[in-house]
Amino acid sequence: MAYLKPPWFTAKIFNRIAMATGISNTETLTVTKRGSGEQQHIPVVTVDVGGTRYLVSTRGESQWVKNVRARPTVTLTSKSRAATYEARELPVTQRQPILTEYQRKAGRAVDGYFRKLPDPADHPVFALAVAEP
Repeated sequence: MAYLKPPWFTAKIFNRIAMATGISNTETLTVTKRGSGEQQHIPVVTVDVGGTRYLVSTRGESQWVKNVRARPTVTLTSKSRAATYEARELPVTQRQPILTEYQRKAGRAVDGYFRKLPDPADHPVFALAVAEP
């Protein structure tokens, strides 16, 4: 599976600003790293389709995607709340409607990723269900 590594500025500066401010509808995704067990924090934009909330990896098979596959309990934090979910990866054949809605919501900010990785197989998508306490 393909992966687009973020530039230094995005990884070290912009992502921190996005998580601190919630710019562009971002929330902070917290996942448990599969090797160390430490927490990983990533700014994400979720999308709701048909009453289900989804996570989309615009950059392909990133480390957070691999971590979610290994440990599917994740937390999403916004300025007003935090919620824990169980993530379930969708098969490639079910991804296109979610990817289409995600691109509509996120706009031009993600167009380049989808031009470079046009195949839905390159964009892991996870359905989120509220985790039971």
